[in-house]
Amino acid sequence: MPHLFSHLLLPHIFPTRPSLVFLNNLSLDSLDSEITEPNPLLFYFCFPLSPNLNQSALLLHKMSLNLGKGTRRAIFSFFFACLLAVVSAEDPYKFFTWNVTYGDIYPLGVRQQGILINGQFPGPDIHSVTNDNLIINVYNSLPEPFLISWNGVLQRRNSWQDGVYGTNCPIPPGRNFTYVLQVKDQIGSFFYFPSLAFHKAAGGFGGIRILSRPLIPVPFPDPAGDYTVLIGDWYKANHSTLKIVLNGGHRIPFPDGILINGRGPNGVSFSVEQGKTYRFRISNVGLENSLNFRIQGHNLKLVEVEGTHTLQTTYSSLDVHVGQSYSVLVTADQPAQDYYIAVSTRFTTEILTGTAILHYSNSAGPVKGPPPGGPTTQIDWSLSQARSIRTNLTASGPRPNPQGSYHYGLINTTRTIILANSPGTVNGKQRYAVNSVSFVAADTPLKIADHFKIDGVFRVGSISDKPTGGGMYSDTSVMGADFRAFIEIVFQNKENIVQSWHLDGYSFFVVGMDGGEWTSASRLGYNLRDAVARCTIQVYPRSWTAIYVALDNVGMWNLRSEFWARQFLGQQFYLRVYSPVESIRDEYPIPRNALLCGRASGRHTRPL
Repeated sequence: MPHLFSHLLLPHIFPTRPSLVFLNNLSLDSLDSEITEPNPLLFYFCFPLSPNLNQSALLLHKMSLNLGKGTRRAIFSFFFACLLAVVSAEDPYKFFTWNVTYGDIYPLGVRQQGILINGQFPGPDIHSVTNDNLIINVYNSLPEPFLISWNGVLQRRNSWQDGVYGTNCPIPPGRNFTYVLQVKDQIGSFFYFPSLAFHKAAGGFGGIRILSRPLIPVPFPDPAGDYTVLIGDWYKANHSTLKIVLNGGHRIPFPDGILINGRGPNGVSFSVEQGKTYRFRISNVGLENSLNFRIQGHNLKLVEVEGTHTLQTTYSSLDVHVGQSYSVLVTADQPAQDYYIAVSTRFTTEILTGTAILHYSNSAGPVKGPPPGGPTTQIDWSLSQARSIRTNLTASGPRPNPQGSYHYGLINTTRTIILANSPGTVNGKQRYAVNSVSFVAADTPLKIADHFKIDGVFRVGSISDKPTGGGMYSDTSVMGADFRAFIEIVFQNKENIVQSWHLDGYSFFVVGMDGGEWTSASRLGYNLRDAVARCTIQVYPRSWTAIYVALDNVGMWNLRSEFWARQFLGQQFYLRVYSPVESIRDEYPIPRNALLCGRASGRHTRPL
C-alpha cells in the first residue's frame, strides 16, 4: 500500500525529501513531483513490520533465528526482492497537494462564491501517463464536508478512491484526505469534479489527461500543442442558493450562460501557429445541457473519446453531452487572424452561447463578424453523428479488453438490465427516479458499510433491474451484479429531454441507440464490430441507448444521471459488483487512511 511504503522506505531511499513521509494527514513539500515506485499492493506484503527499514531487517532476522537455513534464505530472499522492487520499479508516482477554498469569482460579470483549488478556478490540470500512480492530498478549507470524484478514471480494484458518497466519507472541514489512485491501462481525456452538496455548481473541477507510454504508438502525429477545454452551462446564483431550491422540492431555472475554462464571452484564448495542428480536449463539466462545440472556419478531426482512439472522422461541429469528453485535432490552416470558438446549448428553446478566441500568433486582426451558428434542436443530426463515432480497431492503446482475449460482439450476455428514468414527487417534493426508485443517501457510505458488514445501511436488490411501472418511492437503491458477468444495459428514456448517464469504474461498449421503445428485436441493429468504448452516454428524447459491460472490476459503483439536479434529487443508484472470494487479487484492501463516519465511526481499517 503506497502510504505504508512511503512511511517505511522513502526516508532511506530519498533522504533529501524527508517530508514525503506524509501520506496519512501530513503535508507534501512538493505540489507536483514524481518518484518511480512499484505497484502499491506489493508493499502491503513487503513491509508491514516496522516504520524503519533497518528495524524491519533486524526483526526479520530475529524471527528467523529458530528457523531452518532454507526457510531463513527464503525469508531474506523475499525481503530483498521487495527492496529490489523499490529501486527498479516501473510505474511512476506523481504527487499533488491541493487546498480547497471558497473565493470570489466573476465568470458572468457578477461576484459569486466559487470553489478554488490552490486559488484556481477551474482547478489545475492533472497530467499523467498510462499506469501512473497519482497521490493527491486534498485539504478541505471549506466550512463544510467535501469530496472530489474522478470522472472516467476506472479505479481498477479500487472503488475506495472513487470520491462519491457511496464509497467515501466526506473530508471534514479543516481536515485532509490523500487519494491514492492509479490510471491503470488507460489513456485519454477526463475530468474531476466535487461530488457533494451541489458543489459542482461552484467550480472545483479540472481536466485530467492520460498520455500513452512513450513506446506505444499513437495513431496521429504529436500535436504542436495540447489544450484542455472545459465547457459548461453556468448560473449567476451561488450553488448554496440552488441547493436550497432543490432541497425545497423545486426545480432550478434555466442557466444564465456558458463558460469556457471558467470564463464568460471571449474571456479565454488559445494561441496557435499557422500551419500547425493542435489537440483540444473538450469536456462538458456543466450541470444539465448538451453543448455544441465549433471553431469558426476550422474543421474538427475526432481522435479520442474517453480513453478510446476513434476512427478519425472530420466534423464541422461536435455535440458534447453533459459529463462527456472528446479529443479533436484542429489544424491552423486559415488566413492569419483571430477566429471564434463557439459553444451553444442544444435541444433548448432559448439558445445560450459562449465564446472564446482561436488566436493565430501572426494574426492580422481580431475576430470578424458574429460567432458561427450551430445546430439547435435537430435530434436526427445529433443521433447520426453519435452513430458515426466508432473505435479505431487498428490503433494501439488500452481498451476494456487490453489482452485481446475476446471480442465483445462474440460474447453472449448473461443478463439484461433495463433502466427507465422518470420525474415525479415524493411527499409533495420534486424527485427523480430510476425504475421508480428515487435514491436517498444512507448515514454511512455503502462501500464502508459493506466492508464492515454493518446491517441496515442498504439492501442489495432494493432496485429492480427492469422498470416496475409503479409509483415513485425513495430508498437507498443498490443493485447486485456478479463479478466477471458480461451484461447488457438498456437506458430507456420516455421523457422529452436528452438524458446523459455515467457509470463509475467501467468503460462500456455503446452498441446501439434509436428512437422509440427498446425491444429484443432492437438487437438486430446493434454494432457488434467497432462500437466505441466510453463511460458516459446520451439517450435522446423518447429513445433508448444500449451498452455492453464486462463486469471485471469489483466494487460499489455509482450509476448516475449527469443532469446534476436530477442526480441530486435521486436519479442514480449503486451497482454492487461482488465476488464471494473477497480476494486481494480482485480488490485492494480498505486504505489504511480511509475516513470512517456514520455507523463505521470508531472502527479501524487495520487490526490494532
